[in-house]
Amino acid sequence: MSPFQEETYHTQGKLLLTGEYFVLDGAMALALPTRLGQHFKLEHGKSGVLSWQSYDADGTCWFNTTLEIPNLKILSGEPSEATQRLIQVLEQAFLLSEIPLNSLAGCAITTQLDFSRHWGLGSSSTLISFVAHLAQVNPYVLLAATFGGSGYDLACALAKGPIIYQNQVAQLVAFHPSFVDQLYFVYLGKKQNSRDGILRYRALGEQVKASSGQINQLTLDVIACTSLSEFEELMLRHEMIVSSILDLPRAQDLYFSDYWGQVKSLGAWGGDFVLVTSDRDATSTKNYFQQKGFEVILSYGKMIL
Repeated sequence: MSPFQEETYHTQGKLLLTGEYFVLDGAMALALPTRLGQHFKLEHGKSGVLSWQSYDADGTCWFNTTLEIPNLKILSGEPSEATQRLIQVLEQAFLLSEIPLNSLAGCAITTQLDFSRHWGLGSSSTLISFVAHLAQVNPYVLLAATFGGSGYDLACALAKGPIIYQNQVAQLVAFHPSFVDQLYFVYLGKKQNSRDGILRYRALGEQVKASSGQINQLTLDVIACTSLSEFEELMLRHEMIVSSILDLPRAQDLYFSDYWGQVKSLGAWGGDFVLVTSDRDATSTKNYFQQKGFEVILSYGKMIL
């Protein structure tokens, strides 16, 4: 039987409001942990193997595998990309750990997402957080050895509220503006130019340093702002900087050119969710996006911790 104690573990999802791309090189970012996250349950199972089942928000089992321990040979389930990612994370975690990989023998792990795995809210970062917890290793070191990235998503996984994130340091901030009822998150479901955007960003070199200071100041200004109009101005300025640097069109120009509020990309451009502002009632706001075919519109209060 595995020496691990049976337990449950919950980690939160994430959204990056400011600092996208620039956070990779140490810029100050405002990151928002989401109420929606992923639950992990460890139980004792069949001796000599690790069984792993993952469920989507609608209850569908989207991943199911059994691995022989300690060689992590696939005994059941498809040898999919998801299986290979899990094996990679487990291998790296226990290479870093003083706990032997053999300890996974006899474990049965079940995961349950609160959000659709297609939403991009952090199914990978929540996994890294859990496995690092299990192996008792630094999650940022494990992230660097596996998926890579700035690590802001790991900071969000266990944060108690919005954070300023910079160079693996997270600081809680009191970001709960009076106009939160006028902020919404709209799911685009489009993976446009994310990798290309990062490659563009990485190729910029010295140009990045000149804009990082602007991004840092915008992040501080967003936290301090007190009116919707000021917030919208800051969102527009942020969008224009990133659009200019990466030579990418804004989501608002691509999809919502006739929208009355501001549309702000979150994280890698062309990705999953955008933040939108609105000075109109919730019904009018949601009707606008639904008429354009975007059905998932969540209020700030429902989404953000």
